[in-house]
Amino acid sequence: MINILKLATRPEYVASLAVGFVAILAGCDSSSNAKLANQGPPPAVVTVAQPVAKDVVEWDEYTGRLEAVQVVEVRARVSGYISQVNFKDGAKVKKGDLLYVIDPRPYIAERDRTAAEVERVSAQLELAKNDLARAERLLKSRAISEEEYDTRSKGVRQQEAALRSAEAVLQEAKLNVEFTQLRAPIDGIISRTLKTVGNLVVGGSNSGEATLLTTMGSIDPIYVYIDADEQSVLKYRRLAREGLRESARHGPIPMELELADEKNFPHKGFTDFVEPRLDPTTGTVRARGVFPNPDDQLSPGFFVRVRVHGSGTYPALLVSDAAIGADQEKKFVLVVNGDNVVEYRAVKPGPFIDGLRVIREGLKPGDWVIVNGLQRVLPGVKVNTEKVAMASLAKGRGANAAATDGEKLPPRKQDDMEKATPKKQKAGARQ
Repeated sequence: MINILKLATRPEYVASLAVGFVAILAGCDSSSNAKLANQGPPPAVVTVAQPVAKDVVEWDEYTGRLEAVQVVEVRARVSGYISQVNFKDGAKVKKGDLLYVIDPRPYIAERDRTAAEVERVSAQLELAKNDLARAERLLKSRAISEEEYDTRSKGVRQQEAALRSAEAVLQEAKLNVEFTQLRAPIDGIISRTLKTVGNLVVGGSNSGEATLLTTMGSIDPIYVYIDADEQSVLKYRRLAREGLRESARHGPIPMELELADEKNFPHKGFTDFVEPRLDPTTGTVRARGVFPNPDDQLSPGFFVRVRVHGSGTYPALLVSDAAIGADQEKKFVLVVNGDNVVEYRAVKPGPFIDGLRVIREGLKPGDWVIVNGLQRVLPGVKVNTEKVAMASLAKGRGANAAATDGEKLPPRKQDDMEKATPKKQKAGARQ
């Protein structure tokens, strides 16, 4: 025991013990590292969902322009000075509301004069009838000649014609008095007045002569006009022949509309007219839709987004746009098979419907599609999964979400997916 303690106190012995201890520790560490290296990193965790399978109808989108169903130019029908303007510029008016008053006094005087003329001619007619009655009695007694009798008979007819003429002039005078009050011909919104009180206006039946006072347009319902290209028109006619979609030429079809600050096409209407001829200068056919507008939210002149049925009803698989990656011009999704191994699937996307993207080719109903974690995995690697419902990933329609070209995704969405896809993953997909 004493010898061992003495050795422990010697410097060379302590140094040898330290070297041995370090060697032991190094051996333990290397074996531990080798064990960890053999295990490798844990599998990545990704979120997967199965495609939604349901019957869908595709919509084709167009840019449309709103127009009033009725547009009226309010023009003077008689000449004179404006004495009243009875509306506020831009106000809503009802049919029959008084808009303008033209000084009626000259026309009232003319009406009264023609009324007196009617009374005068009427009295002359009565006198002529009395003369004819006496002539009939005198002719029987041979007291007058037949020539005299004919003169009095024709005199009655002349006075009858004069009375009808005077009554017509009186009717015209009454109309002129009525025309001094300009009333709203329709329900709608009136524009600003172009002539104020005290201005002289010229009346007449010719619009080139009559003074324009203001304009007004109807509110409810309202028209929307769209221009469909030739390829779309041919597609619609083919679908109509196959019985998959009704033709707008033969009956109304659903039409939906949204304003610039709206989404999901909240306004519902229908088509009511299609031009029978294609415009050769634009290569389009103009169609018209009718939309209710009780709250005056739609105004003439607005540019709007309009969509109509672009297909018949067909079964489809839908996935979230977040599940679709871009490999140059190709689109793909990653699915997890039964062994939890990632597989690459080239797909052909379709339109955006109810917040999800139609997949025309490349998927099956039971596939588990990676919807979150695309950037963390490559085809052929094993993963752990968290399952969610694809319907829960549906989102509102984006600016270009309802593109009808099945080969292209909306530009904004496509750019986002390309940014979200790592370069390594793209290279692996191409291999």
